[in-house]
Amino acid sequence: MRTLNYLGVLSLLLAVPTTNSLKAHDFKTCSQSGFCRRGRALSTRAKEAGSKWTSPYSIDPSSITVASDQATFTAGVKSSLYPEINFGLELRVHEDGIVRIRMDEVGGLRKRYDEAASWALISEPIISKEIKWKAGRKDIRAVYGNKKENEVVVTFEPLRVALLRNGKEQVVLNGQGLLHMEHFRNKVDSTPTEEPSPQEGEEVVTDEAQAVLKTEQPVNPRSWFEGGKEDDYWQETFSSWTDSKPKGPESLSIDINFPSHGTIYGIPQHATRLALPTTSGESPFFSDPYRLYNADVFEYLASSPMSIYGSIPVLHAHSADSTVGIFHAIGSETWIDVAHASDKSTETHWISESGILDLFLMPGPTPEDIFKQYSRLTGTSVLPAHWSLGYHQCRWNYVSSNDVRTVQKRFDEEDMPVDVFWLDIEYAEDHKYFIWDKKNFPDPVEMVNDVAALGRKMVVIVDPHLKRVSEYPVYKKASELGFLVKNKDSNEYEGWCWSGSSAWMDFFNPGAWTWWKTLFKTEKGSEWSWTESTEAVHIWNDMNEPSVFNGPEITMPKDNIHYGGWEHRDIHNINGMLYAVRERSVTPTRPFVLTRAFYAGSQRFGAMWTGDNLGTWEHMAVGVKIVLSVNIGGFSFAGCKFLTIAVQIICLSRIFSADVGGFFGNPEPEMLVRWYQVGAFAPFFRAHAHLDTKRREPFLLDQPYKGIVKDILRLRYTLLPVWYTAFRETSVTGLPVLRPHYVAFPKDKGGFEVDDQYFIGSSGLLVKPVTEKGATETTVYLPEDQVYYDYFTHHAYRGAAKGKQVTVPAALHQIPLLVRGGSIVSTRERPRRSSTSMNRDPFTLRVALSKTGAARGELYLDDGVTYAHQEGNFVWREFVAEKAPKKSRAIRLTSKDLGATRPNDAVDGVVLRTFNPTNEYAKSIADVRVEKVVVVGLNEKPKRVKIENGAELVWDYTPGVTAADKKEGVASVLSIKDPRVLITQDWAIVIEW
Repeated sequence: MRTLNYLGVLSLLLAVPTTNSLKAHDFKTCSQSGFCRRGRALSTRAKEAGSKWTSPYSIDPSSITVASDQATFTAGVKSSLYPEINFGLELRVHEDGIVRIRMDEVGGLRKRYDEAASWALISEPIISKEIKWKAGRKDIRAVYGNKKENEVVVTFEPLRVALLRNGKEQVVLNGQGLLHMEHFRNKVDSTPTEEPSPQEGEEVVTDEAQAVLKTEQPVNPRSWFEGGKEDDYWQETFSSWTDSKPKGPESLSIDINFPSHGTIYGIPQHATRLALPTTSGESPFFSDPYRLYNADVFEYLASSPMSIYGSIPVLHAHSADSTVGIFHAIGSETWIDVAHASDKSTETHWISESGILDLFLMPGPTPEDIFKQYSRLTGTSVLPAHWSLGYHQCRWNYVSSNDVRTVQKRFDEEDMPVDVFWLDIEYAEDHKYFIWDKKNFPDPVEMVNDVAALGRKMVVIVDPHLKRVSEYPVYKKASELGFLVKNKDSNEYEGWCWSGSSAWMDFFNPGAWTWWKTLFKTEKGSEWSWTESTEAVHIWNDMNEPSVFNGPEITMPKDNIHYGGWEHRDIHNINGMLYAVRERSVTPTRPFVLTRAFYAGSQRFGAMWTGDNLGTWEHMAVGVKIVLSVNIGGFSFAGCKFLTIAVQIICLSRIFSADVGGFFGNPEPEMLVRWYQVGAFAPFFRAHAHLDTKRREPFLLDQPYKGIVKDILRLRYTLLPVWYTAFRETSVTGLPVLRPHYVAFPKDKGGFEVDDQYFIGSSGLLVKPVTEKGATETTVYLPEDQVYYDYFTHHAYRGAAKGKQVTVPAALHQIPLLVRGGSIVSTRERPRRSSTSMNRDPFTLRVALSKTGAARGELYLDDGVTYAHQEGNFVWREFVAEKAPKKSRAIRLTSKDLGATRPNDAVDGVVLRTFNPTNEYAKSIADVRVEKVVVVGLNEKPKRVKIENGAELVWDYTPGVTAADKKEGVASVLSIKDPRVLITQDWAIVIEW
């Protein structure tokens, strides 16, 4: 969002008072949402009834049909409340042990939305042919697993589903009896009829008598479950907007409990702790449930269950014994209550406005297993273009072609690396995206080529709303083709956004996808396309919740109509994942697409950022937690947008009702530096600033701050091999790039709630961003009895078996970055202007010895641009340091080819039957070498260092504490100078005593 500059609303802007806080009244609470209110009331009635409460839903045993050739059964479900209504239940067990549970209304007046999974899943999961269901008198069950450790039990009456491991319940559905699928029904005319006048001689019933008769009427027999009134069944009003609800009530309620797991994570995106606080039960942390409803929440609170820009309905439940997960494939607004009956269990209650029950139970039993299981459902984060992991410089707005050229020149003059320059909405004439403002950008292709000539890229914003004017070819064609969202009356929907009167693309229409991709073609064809662009231009999708300035809750009305006749309420959370550009040229290259709104599966298409945060220390801190949570949701390519000081943006709806004080504030240097440190250790690293703030490119800072930020940028580029290698792993396994402690050390209870520090992939790097003003030191939690080294000073810190807090220096120029003992970190140390200039640079290997004197690390390389890696064009190496055989006193540092030994694990979705170590990419970097090896923590000074069966090497040794010591202090350091071993070859370096 950005400040609206239309004269028609300027007087409104000037009329409102200024303040600096979220306008909560723009967004619903549960008490203002009819279906959430009904769901919570249902839970309250169940609690009040206690043991007398029984779910009205049950399975008809005679209806069960078990498939003969796969692990599937179907059954009819009845509700004692409405015996005339039919529901259908289906359970499947996949080959990998995931259990899928689907429940839908059968033969109803209308069809419930059942397509959310088709958007989220990469393909239809394969059902096991080995696992068998066994039906009994009271239940049906299936036992499976290598040791028959997993069991699914479906109880008939009342309907209850449980996933067990070794006889212990892990996940229970409808254990509290809160399952309720509101069936479709006809609206009963409640218009009062006029009472006939009494006839002569007829007794007149007084008002008092009528009242007595009314109270004696029979009570609704379903009120014990549904409540005594139709609460916003057919119409709902919020502020000045009315939702017509033409289909009536259709919400879905289900309790999902974890009897053996006391900590839960996930259901992003919320600004709160990683380990989710309670929202119900005794003394809840929040009073409202967590909301999943993609929303343009301006100045979101730093601690709140409010929804923000994205929604991923996936949750991990964790204990020291095991981890389980659930994924609920539903696209409508959803509220989730969280409570703990004990410190070892968790209760959740999911309330969705529409859709079917389509639930996936992931049995784990480890966090790593959960990520793999979820990835097999929704896909992994895409392997990004290498350049996209560099530094991105953005501003609303670089005002002209020459402005962009000048900024690039200044970066180069100051020797500050940068890979991408961004253009916000002002590049577009009257905010008609794709159409350049030729007054300020007279030569867009030449401008982009000037940037690309130095190995850099540009990213340009294309928002999903289209200006409704006939001279705008994109809108004109979309309207003619019928590719725009309709209002409740089936006419083209008109709303208000940056373009003024706007229409919105309906990407649920498959024809819209096909046509939209043609707009990005850079060569002239028979239809209009963005020919004033190049393949060095990539895309930023903002406002795609969708944000509608004059809409309810700053979004689209729920009774709008999408392709297929579905209402917007059914698909709202899915909408933001449908803006992607993957086809552009004859030779496919990896696109970069940044999105603000997202859903399960969005990780397959690009990157996200945390939206319109405030420039406060609190938002800096919670940004770290948000990015970790989104990583838990499978979306690793994520980052905090930083330098959004006081307020980044403002939209029309805010002008109507909001205060704008503090909008033009500027950051103090200390905060700015800390933001850069936070950003440098996020997968996506971008600086952004508001139109009316002072220019704050890093080269404009005074010393010493400019020098500190320059060092931060260079550190990011030094570590690019670490980031890219971590992304290869997540693209294959689904394990997140940023790993919180419960993922890295799942049995360490002391780390379950640690969310202000994290590991970067499997690299062994542990970072603790400093998010407190005036800090000169901080504490880092070490989860194990292992040595950790300061990345910069080699100071050795000692952990403990039960976890330990250590104090580390954290002055403004210092970043708490530790290397876990047992790790080998590959870096490129030569300063360059951009990542593309580093492609043939040599490597430095940092060997951090463990207590036992061993270490391991990986390095993955490919061309970073094309999809040639899917054909086996890559380099994937394993470095290992280990003690030589007992008879010799030595350590061998070796390089081995992982591509040759594990070809099937190298690339996501590709089975490489063979791998050629001398592939075309390997040939292109055949002379790239290791120029330095640093070994930290040796027991003593070596006698010699040499290439195995080769020449002796030049080295220096600085004594210090050893890896095996119990004391802290600066560790011993062995520096091996230019061993000239090649990065693509097998070799061994021997360190002898």
